[in-house]
Amino acid sequence: MHPGINGPKLKDKPAIIMAGSGDVITHQELNELSNQGAQLFRSLGLKPGDSMAFMMENHKLFFPIAFAAWRSGLKYTAISWRLQANEVEYIVKDCGAKVFITSKFLEESAKDLESSLKGVHKFMLNGESGNFKSFEDAIKAMPIEPIKDECQGAAMLYSSGTTGKPKGVSREINLSPLPYDSADDDLGLTRVVQGLYSADEESIYLSPAPLYHSAPMGFNTGFLALGATSIILEKFDPEAALEAIEKYKVTHSQWVPTMFIRFLKSDPEIMDKYDLSTHKIAIHAAAPCPVEVKEKMIDWWGPIIHEYYAGTEFNGFVACNSEQWLAHKGTVGQSLLGPVHILDDDQNEVPTGEEGTIYFEGPTSTGFSYHNDEEKTKGATSKQGYTTLGDVGYLDEEGYLYLTDRKAFMIISGGVNIYPKETEDTLIMHPKVADVAVFGVPNEEMGEEVKAVVQPKDMSLASDDLEQELMAYCRENISHVKCPKSIDFREELPRHPTGKLYKRLLKDEYWGKGKAI
Repeated sequence: MHPGINGPKLKDKPAIIMAGSGDVITHQELNELSNQGAQLFRSLGLKPGDSMAFMMENHKLFFPIAFAAWRSGLKYTAISWRLQANEVEYIVKDCGAKVFITSKFLEESAKDLESSLKGVHKFMLNGESGNFKSFEDAIKAMPIEPIKDECQGAAMLYSSGTTGKPKGVSREINLSPLPYDSADDDLGLTRVVQGLYSADEESIYLSPAPLYHSAPMGFNTGFLALGATSIILEKFDPEAALEAIEKYKVTHSQWVPTMFIRFLKSDPEIMDKYDLSTHKIAIHAAAPCPVEVKEKMIDWWGPIIHEYYAGTEFNGFVACNSEQWLAHKGTVGQSLLGPVHILDDDQNEVPTGEEGTIYFEGPTSTGFSYHNDEEKTKGATSKQGYTTLGDVGYLDEEGYLYLTDRKAFMIISGGVNIYPKETEDTLIMHPKVADVAVFGVPNEEMGEEVKAVVQPKDMSLASDDLEQELMAYCRENISHVKCPKSIDFREELPRHPTGKLYKRLLKDEYWGKGKAI
């Protein structure tokens, strides 16, 4: 289902509620606004298969714009508002966008883009600036009826650039006529949220993460397509999230491990302050969750926590519920879309229990490419035709998958392969640690040595004494070879709002490569 089906049927039922402001967009308004957006795109000459891009904070018009592009048969790219102007310019030009939409909140970035985005139609929400015209004024003049040539578009999202320059993940766009028979419609992750997480029209979904990321975009469109209500947090805050669950009687939610960690390191009083009885399904992904963190979350929320492992490429989908995880602690689940293969550097299968690069086989494993990067596309495909996200892990005897780390972050010290995740998982549990990154730095004798960069809970704690305390803590809990040889302290780590760490930016400083993305 989609706004063209839900709007006339559900009318005044809230589709989107902004948790902070209380602003509401009904299903009928979502339908009409997305129709007007589609009409605007056509009036500007955009045809099915063309591209547009938008960059904004968690804004009430985010999904009306996304649905407008989808209903127009466009490729649409949501861009992180945390990027620098040159990075935004690169993505807008790389994806071939003919329209770019931003918001007054990002006016300074917009000013930097005024002259560089020549030939691109530029719009702004909540006002106008320079050659950025008012988007609201532009659509106000447009009909609320659907365009005559409605057809299905597709998102083309860019990687967050944690290991290199952002690349657009492109899946083939079919441009088939927009289905008005719900049985033929599968917008976003509708089938996933419906089949795996029992979502329906009565569901109330809490979305605490930045909307431009693939998971919040896909899950929100999936819930909205079912006629559910999405509660959007403008910005994640532990207590605000709990308050929203109580206030809106949230049934489903989605998180990343860093949010769980922030919950557990918050004021303990908030844990019992709010009624969470309506909360039945809590979904998390984006990065492996430290075992102790997940144990504590299940103890608190109960066995309602579901985990999955997938990427924007959607070449595979691995998932588990709380019961499965408790029986296989540390797993990200079993594959739901086809076999998972663990291959060595020569792309041969390794025995069960041994680590290697994770590859997917199955109905969705191919069909994607990295936009304008044939080499990267080829590099993601094995000689057998399987595809990978570049992660390392292993399978147990029952086919449960465990993630070790990203291959790009592996440390080779004296010929020993060390994956930083275990060290990070250990350090983050120390009560004086708020965030941590572990990676390899140059060592003349060993090639690399293990370095930790720590954000203390209180920067006043940063000292040689704390360094020694944390190193001793590591040695008590994990193999000495995995422990950092030294620890540096920072007020904040360069973390993506989705929870992903820009570890490459830290690592490059120590390898003398600068900070450019």
